[in-house]
Amino acid sequence: MTASVQEYLTILESSFARAEQALVQVKPLRASPHTEEECDIIFASQTQAYREVLLGCLLVRITDRDKDVHLPYIKMGASAFSGRSLDEKVVNPFLRGKKVPCSRGPYLSVFRRQVRFDESTKQGLKDQKGYDAFLGLLGAMASEREQARLTALLDYVLYRFVLLREESGIRLIALDRISRSQYQKLIGGLLARPSGGFLPLILVAAMIETVVHRFALGWQVSFQGINVADRASGVGGDIVIQEQGKDVITVEVTERPVDVSRVVATFTDKIAPLTLTDYVFAVRLEQISDQAKQQAEKYFAQGYDVSFVDIQEWITNTLVIVGNKGREYYQRRIIHHLSGEQVPKTLKVAWNEEIARLTA
Repeated sequence: MTASVQEYLTILESSFARAEQALVQVKPLRASPHTEEECDIIFASQTQAYREVLLGCLLVRITDRDKDVHLPYIKMGASAFSGRSLDEKVVNPFLRGKKVPCSRGPYLSVFRRQVRFDESTKQGLKDQKGYDAFLGLLGAMASEREQARLTALLDYVLYRFVLLREESGIRLIALDRISRSQYQKLIGGLLARPSGGFLPLILVAAMIETVVHRFALGWQVSFQGINVADRASGVGGDIVIQEQGKDVITVEVTERPVDVSRVVATFTDKIAPLTLTDYVFAVRLEQISDQAKQQAEKYFAQGYDVSFVDIQEWITNTLVIVGNKGREYYQRRIIHHLSGEQVPKTLKVAWNEEIARLTA
């Protein structure tokens, strides 16, 4: 292989993260109409080898312009590369680790016996239309010399792999027991994951549900999708806690810094009009400006309790109070919310990966 295994994996990890972020933020990656059409064909093909080999060829093209992506066997000459080695050491383990549906090895099934990626190989293939699309994409990357364009193509191809994973089922892992110290690592890992705000919302909502359940408070907890505007939905925040139909506490979960202008806007648009006397910003405390805290004190004097809590600190501390049964219930609530059909598989994989780290 031209680059080291770690160099290839670093390229894949960075590109895959951009592809996942595009999905979570509902900002689809795009390519030229011709490229998208050819990707439509190979990602719909029953021959998984086409798209998996394409990914390896892209890595070769990005890292070494002297290699010919049409020559996947070393014996084919100085400009050839080892496609099988690249697949077995990099591509296949990477796709499996990301829970992307893939074959056991394209060079052990479809592309055996020193085949070249050209028209001479087409005759013995079952899906010739898919192979034509594969050759079209291969030709496009072979003629492209700009690194930025090749990286953009890699991002798009991996985005299609992410979409492919969205069509498959992801089973969420559950542990029999999770200690408070393990939860601290788990919550920190999940909050560090790009999720468009969805993971912080789930973590906070699940903890509120756990407190209500553990202490039989009789409160009703509801929360809306992260991309739903509060004003449009008629509620004052992301999470609303009610008792006998009346608002008790309203929680706004945010990853963005909270400055004084945001506090004023929230008060003017939501807190005062809806008479929300107990309003909480769940955020990272270092993202709260001193002016925002001072403004909250002014509202307290007017009868409105506006406060700020650090998401990770509040959750991990509350896990002590709810006890072992509460910690078990908290995991069940997180898994329940992550199991929703509308939840991107990216976030389900994130949960499984963070759980796996606890037991590694």
